[in-house]
Amino acid sequence: MVSRGPSVEPHSTLVIRVRGDLSERQPLGGLNSFFKVGQSVRSVVESLRKAKVDSRISGVIIAPSGSQKLWGKIQEIRDAVIDFRESGKPIVAYLEYGGEQGYYIATATNRIYLMPTSTLHLTGLATYEVFLRGVFDNIDAYPDMLHVGEYKTAANRYTEKTFTPAHREMSESLNHDLYEQLISGIASGRQISETQVRAFLDKGPFLPEDAVRVNLVDELAYEDEIYDKVSAAESDQQTIIEDSDYRMVSLSSLGLNKGPRIAVIYVSGVIASGESKFDLTGAQVVGSETLINSIRSVRDDKSIRAIVLRIDSPGGSALASDAIWRELVITREKKPIIASMSDLAASGGYYIAMPAHAIVAQPATLTGSIGIVMGKIIFAGTYEKLGVNIESVSDGRYAEIYSPIRRFSDEERSKIEQQMSTFYDRFVEKVAQARKTTAGRIDKVAQGRVWTGRQAQQLGLVDDLGGLDRALMLAKERAGISLDEEIELIFYPRQKNLFELVSASLAGGSARMPVPLAWASKYQGLNALIASLDLFRRGEPLALMPHVFLR
Repeated sequence: MVSRGPSVEPHSTLVIRVRGDLSERQPLGGLNSFFKVGQSVRSVVESLRKAKVDSRISGVIIAPSGSQKLWGKIQEIRDAVIDFRESGKPIVAYLEYGGEQGYYIATATNRIYLMPTSTLHLTGLATYEVFLRGVFDNIDAYPDMLHVGEYKTAANRYTEKTFTPAHREMSESLNHDLYEQLISGIASGRQISETQVRAFLDKGPFLPEDAVRVNLVDELAYEDEIYDKVSAAESDQQTIIEDSDYRMVSLSSLGLNKGPRIAVIYVSGVIASGESKFDLTGAQVVGSETLINSIRSVRDDKSIRAIVLRIDSPGGSALASDAIWRELVITREKKPIIASMSDLAASGGYYIAMPAHAIVAQPATLTGSIGIVMGKIIFAGTYEKLGVNIESVSDGRYAEIYSPIRRFSDEERSKIEQQMSTFYDRFVEKVAQARKTTAGRIDKVAQGRVWTGRQAQQLGLVDDLGGLDRALMLAKERAGISLDEEIELIFYPRQKNLFELVSASLAGGSARMPVPLAWASKYQGLNALIASLDLFRRGEPLALMPHVFLR
């Protein structure tokens, strides 16, 4: 099962097919080829890095397909395309379907080719949020939720049937800022004015011939017709290599990933106590115990010069987030820490970014959501309909505070609100201390409100805009490493091998085998809506942002 990698012929054209729903990192390390889930955001970026310096690669075709739920990872890939162009080698985009996200990536290339029968589907940007209160009403269940922060809307999917005024205001602000970023990217990539782009989006979608006529696309062609347009070599000398094979070419074989060591610690998924795991739909859960062990290992490793905390998380358990925060506070006294935000670094995800010496976000990252939510779902009516009777015995005045068959009493509600307010105040104070400002100023931009990375920078919640590579540059500066010097990246948490995954699964451990990606993706939307219900039932304060679908 171990290979030294494929042979890459001279004058090869690399074809990178960017799939939808990319993960941050390859979930199974060296076993990704075996399980056919190898592509990740980082693998795409690394393939472009390798192709930039690989003399055997004469050009690149990037073919986006599918879509991501959000836009941070899309901007990460687009930045990598722009960086590749510094090599002087041609890079072109092939669009079998011209959606907004694929087209946004394509505008960073030298030329855009659209399949002759495909529509260029540029119409703008819409946000969709799902409200489940009607479902609970139909089954006689009641979501008894509390929150601190006017814009802390994570529980609204359960408690409301539609937008509250604050929720709508926040969603409109996020959608508009991301729309403006889309317009700006298209305008700069196609070298047309933003006014023209707005006019075009209001006229979309475009028939293929019309897309060429208005200069949104360069040519219409099928994939096989563009190979000879990419390479400077004669077509009979040209070889096509797929990214699925090129990923097996090591960075070190091209002189990359060598030198001083920097650790990249991934925080991908909902934050919870205990060990990291995959849930039943294949989504990652960040366990505080697993992450803290990784942080301690990095802190004690004298060969590691700096740390980049790579966050792609909507938050989760406030207590688990606080435990991780504390470990990072201790670590920052020994080594530089830079936080790098992907699609999401909100609520608990922002909480753990606070100890970093600098915070870097993509302009489209969703962050902030500084607020707290708690509650439970009352299923008494549902149980009664099913003929289920639940009775209890208890000792202690508040022993049944999280009873699943009755609402909070006024006294219980008061105690929970006090707990939440205390945690919120501490959250705000810690942000103020980290951002070197006052709690009053942070409270004004907190209140549970979600911001884009660009908005967050303007508000002082983020230091710089960019992706993981920008964060690594800042880490180099902090560690006293020359910006031109190559570095070796060490990734944490350490990925389990096949034996460890199978052993843990058979033993009933938390490191269960991830389900096949194709199966899991069918249930990701449902999982996003119900994943936090279990957390609510535990009675923990949640630092969790609302879920949104951006299209």
